[in-house]
Amino acid sequence: MTIASLPRKAGLALLAIVLAGCAATPKPPPWQNDVRDALDGFTDAWLHGDGGAAEADFARARRAAGATGRFDNVAQAELVRCGVRAAALDYDCPGFAAIAQDATPAQRAYAAYLDGRWQGLDAGLLPAQHRAVVASGSLAGVADPLARLVAAGALLKAGRIAPGDVGAAVDAASSQGWRRPLLAWLGVQERRALAAGDDAAARAVRRRIELASGE
Repeated sequence: MTIASLPRKAGLALLAIVLAGCAATPKPPPWQNDVRDALDGFTDAWLHGDGGAAEADFARARRAAGATGRFDNVAQAELVRCGVRAAALDYDCPGFAAIAQDATPAQRAYAAYLDGRWQGLDAGLLPAQHRAVVASGSLAGVADPLARLVAAGALLKAGRIAPGDVGAAVDAASSQGWRRPLLAWLGVQERRALAAGDDAAARAVRRRIELASGE
């Protein structure tokens, strides 16, 4: 049955209820959608190794966030970039550093977490899954592939990552076909195998690096 098939008064009443429900859930402002879409594009391009497209998408996100005139909105976009880059062991984060003094305490805590500055870190300000990483020193319980790679990057920078979690980071990147973090983490595996004198393991990892990089 449709609204058109109802008696007139009943149909008008139902239409009023539907419209009232729509009015109760207003759409987010356009800038939020613009930022989200641009950051999604940045993330996908960066993880797949397309640096040019990634930076173009991030510039769009930064402009959209900056249009609000609020430092916390721009800082949040910058932190997304910092986290995605940390997933591939690139800890350069100048965009956030430039506005850190105007960011929120939670945003500054997350930046410190990504950079491995855990001494005195208030882990209670972090997202729940990253609080667990600080508490346990492991990736246990972090199921999302990107979050797992971000956490692994933070653990490595903090000097707390376990050998098994290096393998977990490799597997997370490999399962998604994310070339940039895969090559970065395979590089960690290769260096650790060489340091341990395990030439056979190092050669096996090198073959994977060559395959993933197209060499």
